[in-house]
Amino acid sequence: MSPRELIVEADGGSRGNPGQAGSGAVVIDATSGEILAEIGVYVGVASNNVAEYRGMLAGVGRAIALDPEAVLRVRMDSKLVVEQMSGRWKIKHPAMAELAAEARELLTGTPVRFEWVPRLENARADRLANEAMDRRESFER
Repeated sequence: MSPRELIVEADGGSRGNPGQAGSGAVVIDATSGEILAEIGVYVGVASNNVAEYRGMLAGVGRAIALDPEAVLRVRMDSKLVVEQMSGRWKIKHPAMAELAAEARELLTGTPVRFEWVPRLENARADRLANEAMDRRESFER
């Protein structure tokens, strides 16, 4: 039997750059389409790119916790994070390098594919990021 595929939709945003920042992630069973988790992360004052990485980390971490054997498909509207995590773009900014290293460590041994999606196809994660910014607190459901 092949491993289950989980989709992680992740997003981040900041109101100001840097500014108040939040991230969102949704974990979805690829076969059934069932939403398994919704996560909002209040990041505090940070850049949009840091918030994007934080959303991806939260979603990937939750997906691995749900099923350590799963294959992951990470969908984001951040071309920067997708290209950096896929190894196609160099990471020059120290904060981005640290977050990418954290993600690589978390993903060790986990098959993962990163996909860029248009912003409109990432509305669920965007909504959660905005909710975290509005509430100024992290949550999970």
